[in-house]
Parts: sequence; structure tokens; C-alpha cells
Amino acid sequence: MFSPQEEDLLKRELVGLFGHINKMRRELAALQVPTASGEVFASMADTLADIVENTEVASNTILNSMEGIEEDLGELRAKGDPAVDAVCDRITERSNAVFEACSFQDLTGQRITRVVTSLQFIEEKVNSMVRMWGRDELAKVVEEVTRETQGAAEKVDEDKALLHGPQSAKEAISQADVDKMFSQDDIDKLFG
Repeated sequence: MFSPQEEDLLKRELVGLFGHINKMRRELAALQVPTASGEVFASMADTLADIVENTEVASNTILNSMEGIEEDLGELRAKGDPAVDAVCDRITERSNAVFEACSFQDLTGQRITRVVTSLQFIEEKVNSMVRMWGRDELAKVVEEVTRETQGAAEKVDEDKALLHGPQSAKEAISQADVDKMFSQDDIDKLFG
């Protein structure tokens, strides 16, 4: 089926792909703070789902605010002043543009769902190939690749190690908790 050189190349590519998937998992996990139970999210799909959820919440806030503006414009129009009506018409046009722009959330969710499905498919196929060849066989390839690339260790950026990135609402520190940490005097000193 495959020549020994082709099989060796395929094994090396598989090990590289498997390693890359695991590296992405570790990098995504490093962006998250452990939950109260000590768990860090397990998959890329969870992170992408949080993105979709956060985008939806932001879009709903924007849309609700725009609806409130439309109601306020209705009150202004009831006054019957032609100059005010003209300004209200311009505001309504701009509001409609905001409503149209908020449709991005729906498209974003659909696109991220496709990405999640693709990632799951790739992960499933790579894991299937790993099982097919067996961990022992691939461990030998990992050792060979490690020996070949020894000395090319990645340096972790110290600043990046301090960052936790955006967090899901259930894991993030609330603004009220942050406010408790600083007095108004502390804040004034920073900007004074």
C-alpha cells in the first residue's frame, strides 16, 4: 500500500497534527482561569460557544437600546415640529443601519458552528489514525522528531503568561468585585 518512506512520512505528519491539536488545546486552556472545581474548559468548541454567546448578548443589548431610541423618537415626533421630525428621520435612518449591522451575530454564530464541526471532524480523524497505528509506534516517531528538533524550544513570553484573555460570564470577575479592590483615591492617584 505505502512504501516504508511514505509510511514514515505519514506517521510524522500525523504526530505533527496530533501535537498541533494538543498544543491548541493547551494554549486555549491557558487563556482560561480554572473554575471553582479546578477544571479548565476541555475543548476548543467550548471557547467558540462562549464567543457566540457573548456576541449574542452584546447584540441583544444593542438591539434593545436601539428599540428604546426608536420609542423616544416617537415621542419627539408627536410634538409635531417639522425641524424635529427631520432630525428624527435622520436618526431613524441611522438606527436602521445599526439594526442591519447587528445581523452579523447570526452569521458569526453560523460560521463558528461550521468551524467547530470541522475541528471536531479533524480531531476525530486524527485520533482514529493514532489508534490505528497505536500509541507505542507513534511514541517512537515522537522521540525521533524530538531528537531532531532538540534545542529549538519555544520561549514563553512572560507577559503572555500573565494574560487570561476574555472569560465566560460565569467565570469572569465582576465589575463590582474589581471596584471593591480600589478606592476612589486609588483611582484618582492613577489618573491624577
